[in-house]
Amino acid sequence: MKESILAKLRRVRIGDVGHFFLFLLALLPAAIYKRKRKHLWLLCEYAMEAQDNAFALFRHLRARHPEIDAVYAIHRRSPAYETVAAIGPVVPFGSLRHWIYYLAAEVNISSQKGGKPNAPVCYLLEVVLGWLKNRRVFLQHGVTMNDLPFLHAENARLSLFCCAAKPEYEFIRDTFGYPDGVVRYTGFCRFDDLLGAEPDPSLVLILPTWRMWLERACRTDAAFSESVYYRSWNAFLSDPALDALLKRTGKRAIFCVHRNMSRFETCFKAASDRIEIKRWNEVSVPELLKKAAVLVTDYSSVHMDFAFMKKPVVCFQFDHEAFREGHLPSGYFDFERDGFGPIAETVPDAIGALSGVIENDCRMAAEYGERVDRFFTLRDDQSSERTTEAIREMVKQQCKKS
Repeated sequence: MKESILAKLRRVRIGDVGHFFLFLLALLPAAIYKRKRKHLWLLCEYAMEAQDNAFALFRHLRARHPEIDAVYAIHRRSPAYETVAAIGPVVPFGSLRHWIYYLAAEVNISSQKGGKPNAPVCYLLEVVLGWLKNRRVFLQHGVTMNDLPFLHAENARLSLFCCAAKPEYEFIRDTFGYPDGVVRYTGFCRFDDLLGAEPDPSLVLILPTWRMWLERACRTDAAFSESVYYRSWNAFLSDPALDALLKRTGKRAIFCVHRNMSRFETCFKAASDRIEIKRWNEVSVPELLKKAAVLVTDYSSVHMDFAFMKKPVVCFQFDHEAFREGHLPSGYFDFERDGFGPIAETVPDAIGALSGVIENDCRMAAEYGERVDRFFTLRDDQSSERTTEAIREMVKQQCKKS
């Protein structure tokens, strides 16, 4: 059922109202600034981050296409601010100047649908009211495996939707309702750095995804600690068999709570001194993915990055029905049929699957390697360049129509 405009308006919170006034203040300066910088490309992720497809594309543009006027939006307090500023021009995320750039830009590019000066206000202006007719490129954060109505054409109105895999591209093209040419199979920009990465054979990476219903319902650590999600992952971390496996094989593990569950990270305890529990903002997930020899996850799309490198994955899926009912419904991707590693529903089975992978010298089994080849038919280091050309083509075609 479609949401009413009133229901959509309720998404705008009191704290967002100030950004509506920033938008109004930016209108005239943006109109003037647009004449000065007619071909500005504005890139961003979340306010504090620079580690995803948008940052990878920004680096590519600065290194390979200095003729493109590219600017990156990031919060001044971000640990990555100085790193980004050393690569190219930046604008403070959420500032009046960010609003001016956003309104003046020839194209706005983000790996997050909410990558805007203020997501609720921009959603109101761009989708609900349709006042802003700007060009928006969605690079995606993770490979889309499920039907996501909030990304359908009527709910996002994107100008370019970049995909990482052939089945993903075909599913989105045929299902999400975009006009011909909007959905493109370019590959993910951050994948360009994955091939050839040398893993640390001793590192096991544990990266579960989040649960929408827990983020909304659990107000206290005590409530979260009663959830199947917590009990299952904490049981895995504290199982003596896992500790014994890591010690026997000389492995170590890093467990990182998803950013959307970070307020519960202190609930998790590892019984082994070979397991580190890290905060999301303490690590670079892309670097950990390149470095690790094996990944343990559940339904997270990060396993796609790992599979792209043809490194082994174990999927600990203890709550399949609840996940599909309360988080994301099934799409075209079936973990049993299409997945890139063994699936376990219990802690002993998950540890057993991990043990089998380690005993195979952390090599991906041939069956899963063949699935990777069918899924990622563009498996090279040219995704950023393809994305750059796709954006240029999109701008050119829309200029012809206007």
